[in-house]
Amino acid sequence: MSPTVPPRPRSSRRLLMLIAVLLFVMPLIEITAVIAVGQLIGVWPTITLLVLESALGAWIVRREGGRAWEALVTALQTGRMPSRELSDAALILVGGVLLLTPGFVTDLVGFVVVLPMTRPVARRLLERVVAQRLLGGIVPQADPATWRGPGEPHGSTGAGDTIRGDVID
Repeated sequence: MSPTVPPRPRSSRRLLMLIAVLLFVMPLIEITAVIAVGQLIGVWPTITLLVLESALGAWIVRREGGRAWEALVTALQTGRMPSRELSDAALILVGGVLLLTPGFVTDLVGFVVVLPMTRPVARRLLERVVAQRLLGGIVPQADPATWRGPGEPHGSTGAGDTIRGDVID
């Protein structure tokens, strides 16, 4: 008798479908963009532009990666939780992969994720996605008394079991 495999959660199936679609659709988008740029400025300038974007991207990733590493080390040495530094490092890694992938669309997204002036926007998006996945739908709002958990209607105070305790420093 073979053991039964539990079904995958809906969110993991959705993620796999998204990845599959991106693996098929992104190359088509990239090819279309490269052909359009090639028709606009010519073949050799397009190839040169792609190579220059990749070289510039590699340089920026190396510089920002070094800064992120230094910030991570500093946070750890001072005893701070390095959540911002870790999210920056993850964004720089993803952005670096996108920048080294040939194509204009992936380069655009890679630059947005890697550049220090646009990375905070990407970081907030990453934090929101991670919080949504890890906290299972708990959406923090301005007032902690109005936070709601999964399945609770908007505006619910979440009143239920209260666990009292002492904080020890």
